[in-house]
Amino acid sequence: MDRLHDNTDAGQYELDIDGETVFARYRREDGVLTIRWVESPPSLRGTGAAGRLMKLLAAEAREKNWRVIPVCGYAAAWLRRSPDYRDLVL
Repeated sequence: MDRLHDNTDAGQYELDIDGETVFARYRREDGVLTIRWVESPPSLRGTGAAGRLMKLLAAEAREKNWRVIPVCGYAAAWLRRSPDYRDLVL
């Protein structure tokens, strides 16, 4: 089971998959989560790893009643394509 880790020191959410880490750098302020950058290591690109991270991150935002500003192009596209979460976008 995937488990999202909030690495507050680094300002990023992380998901470990097969010994590699997919991450989303963020800024969080006043109930708004700004996703600045999403990145997968080369070995995980094309495997759906970043999508798995985004699903967990969006679910957390929904649970905590946060709005989301996706600065990262990947995060913006993922949220736009996700009917369950597109309403989170500011």
